[in-house]
Amino acid sequence: MKIGLTYDLRDDYLAEGYSEEETAEFDRPATIEGIEAALLELGYQTDRIGNARRLVERLAQGDRWDLVFNIAEGFHGVTREAQVPAILDVYDIPYTFSDPLVLSLALYKNLTKMVVQQGGIRTPEFALVMTPGEVDAVDLPFPLFAKPVAEGTSKGITAASKVLDRPALRQVVTDLLEQFRQPVLVETFLPGREFTVGLTGTGAQAEVVGTMEINLLPDAEAEVYSYANKEQSEELVRYLLVRPNHDPLVQRVDEMALAAWRLLGCRDGGRVDIRCDAQGQPHFLEVNPLPGLHPQHSDLPILCGFVGMPYADLIDRIVRSAWRRSGKRASAQTAGV
Repeated sequence: MKIGLTYDLRDDYLAEGYSEEETAEFDRPATIEGIEAALLELGYQTDRIGNARRLVERLAQGDRWDLVFNIAEGFHGVTREAQVPAILDVYDIPYTFSDPLVLSLALYKNLTKMVVQQGGIRTPEFALVMTPGEVDAVDLPFPLFAKPVAEGTSKGITAASKVLDRPALRQVVTDLLEQFRQPVLVETFLPGREFTVGLTGTGAQAEVVGTMEINLLPDAEAEVYSYANKEQSEELVRYLLVRPNHDPLVQRVDEMALAAWRLLGCRDGGRVDIRCDAQGQPHFLEVNPLPGLHPQHSDLPILCGFVGMPYADLIDRIVRSAWRRSGKRASAQTAGV
């Protein structure tokens, strides 16, 4: 099977003058190298394509692939993660991870919360603020938590994201609106334990790989899994594997994550983030249907390492899930998928 790789390389955007934070969601060369090495180890042919514009060029040249391993985040707009999948759908080329609808929904966090809330999954109460003038209309009890509505990798999240009063909320919202030029999600602050749940598969075949608890170390920005804490996780964060057979709360967290994954229609592999309130009740925070895949530093591979799953096995699970649901007829070369 010939597998193309689509991705946004961080170094390319840094070379164009964009900042570290602006490019935080994009991949380092080690990620592309790790995925490609795993695919080659699994017996696949690989072809590096690159970003959405390069994909368009290659398609116009007549190039095609049996499957595309897509981790392209896109750069512009709140539907940026959907751009590569939408192009591939036009050409009926199967690809890994979720479709354009799911990727757009998951990135725009208040809409995600509406869907899971309608599906009976607990999530913090929230408001969407479009302008500084709307802050006075936010009718939620303090403390609150504010973040850009459509960013990943904790972009826009700092120690100031936890706000204790309305003047502080107005300042944080104003700053975020100016910096990110998108609405701000304001939600009830949850002070309890925080987890990230790794999943693979699609629909009824989806399953929890494992769950990590996120513990901030003394030098970290307190109480929030911020951009700085995530970027310097080796020094500021301790990840702890937690198991449902040892902790009843983890069982509930796993069940909530799997229910949200299936409800939202996520595919192949990703993560669900969950945090508890002051009473210890878990709440859905957000879903990442296009997870980071750096072999050593991304949450999902770290979690897989904790449960004894080699990186190549994770990549194999993702590819097999994508191929099965594609409905493509297996040839002699792809019969093992």
